[in-house]
Amino acid sequence: MKAYERLLRYVTIKTPCDEGCDATPSSKAQFELAKVLYDELKALGVEDVTLTDHCFVYAKIPATKGLENKTKIGFIAHMDTVPEFCENEIRPVITENYNGEDLPLGTSGRVLRVKDFPHLPSLKGRTLITSDGTTILGVDDKAGISEIMTMVERLKEENIAHGPLRIAFTPDEEKGTGANSFDIDFFDADYAYTLDGDTEGEIQYQNFNACEAIFEVNGVNVHPGSAKDVMINAVLVACEINNMLPGCETPRHTSEYEGFYHLLSIHGDEGFAKSEYIIRDHDEHSFAARKATLRHIEKIMNETWGEGTVKLTINDEYRNMECIVEQCMQLIENAKEAAKEVGIEPLVCPIRGGTDGCKLSFRGLPCPNLGVGGHGYHGPYEHATAEGMDKATDMTVALVKIFAK
Repeated sequence: MKAYERLLRYVTIKTPCDEGCDATPSSKAQFELAKVLYDELKALGVEDVTLTDHCFVYAKIPATKGLENKTKIGFIAHMDTVPEFCENEIRPVITENYNGEDLPLGTSGRVLRVKDFPHLPSLKGRTLITSDGTTILGVDDKAGISEIMTMVERLKEENIAHGPLRIAFTPDEEKGTGANSFDIDFFDADYAYTLDGDTEGEIQYQNFNACEAIFEVNGVNVHPGSAKDVMINAVLVACEINNMLPGCETPRHTSEYEGFYHLLSIHGDEGFAKSEYIIRDHDEHSFAARKATLRHIEKIMNETWGEGTVKLTINDEYRNMECIVEQCMQLIENAKEAAKEVGIEPLVCPIRGGTDGCKLSFRGLPCPNLGVGGHGYHGPYEHATAEGMDKATDMTVALVKIFAK
């Protein structure tokens, strides 16, 4: 079975995480996909498969005879999706021989536009997979799951010699909490790769340092007719806080290694307002400076409006795994070799986000990230190509062969 054919099945199983739930998994829907994957691994002849109470699927594939002492390598992908744009049934749409131009997404009124996604002309002639425009597609990260499953099938069908292999499908990556419950000892790998990137051939081991920042503003609400020198409008103070941040350092205006402040939400009334941000930077010192800027804004606001008006809470989320992976750069060199062997130009580039591999690397399992042939994640414009997924699958198979040498 082709990887994209698996993707078409998996995406129809909605698995949004629940940002408001602290349990793992945060949503019971993730178990539905986990059970499908558990059964499918068993059907593929993998005997050692485990589905845990926390919705992790682990599989261990013994080495080919004579290769038992080779590096134990793992492949990981996550089952959850973002919760946005999940209200409707997910209906994947296939456009064969895509012309590389603007593409209406069903009857949703949304259009996949070249001006927004300049890589689209490079996909001309491929089989393009999108949603109907009313939902996400779920390429992130069901494409990675599909490619790992197809790799397992190919190893068996093509009788490919390999060392000991480990497979894991995880919950709640999008929340950033799933990896906290990952059982590294049980997984029992020396190294691993997450398949959670974009374009096929991507090889990533430099990610953002990340934190969440929340400003809470306690205002003074009185009748506007008698508000002079008394009212402190909490919503206006929240807006003032945002205006103190550099306007050119947002996701829209940054790329590659450039960090940003990203306002997720701002809501409230005259009496109380709350604004939520995520802060990202690849450089550790710049990241620390960004957090210092937020604390300075808190200080200035309280000096201006009165002590206790503004409260800032900063929660660290994950760190740049570069310092871990650079100690085992054979992972990157092997991935580059695998890409070249299957006719892909390797693209070593930073992750403008994070993966399960970030936390796993700091927990003792170095875990760079590979591209899966998808684009436009976290919204109704998600898309992938059958050919890109085939290449990503080919690359994982080539990696297995390299580690077996």
